Amino acid sequence: MISFRGVRKEYGPAVAVEDLSFDVRAGRITGLLGRNGAGKTTSLRMLLGLVRPTAGTATVFGHRYCDLPDAARRVGVSMEGVGAVGNVSGRRDLWIWAKMLGLPRRRVDEVLERVGLDAEAADRKVKAYSTGMRQRHTLACALLADPELLVLDEPVNGLDPDGIRRLRLLLRSLADEGRTIFLSSHLLAEVEQTVDDVVILQRSLRYSGTLAELTDDGRHRLEERFFTLVGSPRELSGASDA
Repeated sequence: MISFRGVRKEYGPAVAVEDLSFDVRAGRITGLLGRNGAGKTTSLRMLLGLVRPTAGTATVFGHRYCDLPDAARRVGVSMEGVGAVGNVSGRRDLWIWAKMLGLPRRRVDEVLERVGLDAEAADRKVKAYSTGMRQRHTLACALLADPELLVLDEPVNGLDPDGIRRLRLLLRSLADEGRTIFLSSHLLAEVEQTVDDVVILQRSLRYSGTLAELTDDGRHRLEERFFTLVGSPRELSGASDA
């Protein structure tokens, strides 16, 4: 479904990620975990063709994203800076995207209901949304074309506890329908309740595999394993983020 092979990204003298190789399996929820600055968003942007790798390849369905047939329908994206037109209502923004994708208007109402944006919120301008409402709106946009794959960058940011729980249940239902979900996060406790597989970064790959294997079938907490792999905050206190 997703494959990284020897991926490296440099910004001048700074290395954002290096020698990144892993696969994301179909029909599962995979969490891309790491501290702020560990390379999560850079990795997602390379996957989606928004950033060019310095070396290596990142592919979706066996293709670079820019070469993937019908990419906008097959891959749904929720990421800051991708999607919404801020000066229109949430509903109208989704209508615009639906028209571009050749979808009927009724699909907009379906995704709004699924992400929990009511009529009053949908008719407000996107630029007036709270962070949590914006997260729900971008997820609605990602779901419009009923994609096989969802790529979500920090999807729980700005959500209250009810919103986080609703998102968790929604993601599980989407995976149960056969979709693949690849999401980045630094909220370890929430990820532990959500994902099937885990990829851990600290610029380089520290782990790729099932959550069950990492936590010894729940006998250890994800947080404990995470810090074992990336080092404690004290050990990295002198390191700068990339």
